Amino acid sequence: MLILIPLPAATALRGMGPWGRLSLRISWPEDLAVVGGISAAAGAITTVDPAPGNRLLANCDSVPTGWWYQASTELHALWLGLRARRGTSIKLEAFKAAVPSGYKAPGDTGYIALTYAPGLKGAYPEHDLPDLVAWHVGRAGAAPIDVSVEPEVTGIQQLQGHWPVEELQHTRIMLIGAGSIGSATAHALAAYGVGHLTLVDPDRLGWHNLIRHTSARKHIGRPKVTALAEELAALRPDTTIDAQTLDVIEHADRIRALLADSHLVVCTADGVASRRVTSHLARRAELTAVLACVLQDGGIGEVLRLRPWSGHGCLTCRRQVLTEAGGLDPEPALDAGYGTGTRHRPMTAVGSDLHLVAHLAAKTAVATILERAGHPDQRLPGEHALIGLRRQPDVAPPFNFDHTGEVRWLPATPPRPGCPTCEAP
Repeated sequence: MLILIPLPAATALRGMGPWGRLSLRISWPEDLAVVGGISAAAGAITTVDPAPGNRLLANCDSVPTGWWYQASTELHALWLGLRARRGTSIKLEAFKAAVPSGYKAPGDTGYIALTYAPGLKGAYPEHDLPDLVAWHVGRAGAAPIDVSVEPEVTGIQQLQGHWPVEELQHTRIMLIGAGSIGSATAHALAAYGVGHLTLVDPDRLGWHNLIRHTSARKHIGRPKVTALAEELAALRPDTTIDAQTLDVIEHADRIRALLADSHLVVCTADGVASRRVTSHLARRAELTAVLACVLQDGGIGEVLRLRPWSGHGCLTCRRQVLTEAGGLDPEPALDAGYGTGTRHRPMTAVGSDLHLVAHLAAKTAVATILERAGHPDQRLPGEHALIGLRRQPDVAPPFNFDHTGEVRWLPATPPRPGCPTCEAP
């Protein structure tokens, strides 16, 4: 069995006294138990459960199951050694001597006990011994039980000192498009530790989305941004989510206002118009835009970084330079139907390929933020990434890939003369 000790229970056990009763919620099929209540000495058991939304094994009743004791530090050193040798135990007399207050005899069936050893770090500074451990106390002796104690620090703060947590916690990114690529991008941005995400998408989750989207079946019919916000709140509570059921084209004026409170914008929306409007709005707001999509019916992944710099053209300028050089102009294909009556082709791609593109888009966005904040180790090799999701040897350069899995980075191209997006109004 594994016994889980959530932080409220651990805090109570460390400060309540020398011994008391113990209440557990137990899932026997999973050999899993959670501490749900404790008492001080023989008093009434009081709940130590976290809020209902964070309660583990919430469908199991909390049942008085055993006892807890303050113990000697030597007992916990024994626990660690016994745990390494499965099936071993210590004699009851030795266990009783290590828990001088409140010891209870096991009776015929035995019981589960937790022990707390204060001062453990001082006694064994060279070992990482847990101060809370679990036992099965029976007539044959006390045998160790696996235990997992919730630490005081969880979430993105666990990476403090190894990852630029503070910079990213103060970062605000707008994500336009919460579809298959967008939902995976949102999850990746939150996992990087971005502190605030504004999700923009007017669409609802449909049956056909389930094969590629990150959201579950229970969210069918709901706005994609609402479902995504709820999922991220549960998985990544360090990220604040603002869900907006807006269309970047129809509600461009409201998007423009929201961009004033953003540090960067990512667009994973379908269709040429949405991408061009995002490019234009970001340029006018002097923000970097990261655009992600798949081309050639899901054969090529693309991530474009559009920076509002004098030598960097907008989306339209980039495409014009590409076309004039004899390359493929992929924009029209993004609006071509694929047989379902909708306007976009990326739905023909495999979900995991879309998520691969999404993760590169998130990395591009985060690397841009961090490089700007003074982290040169986050510098990317270019401004235009292409991923060969399927071998494409017969496509015009630079989209021709001889091997699946190739990643190609291209530089930025300058603005075109007379561009209404790049030139000052």
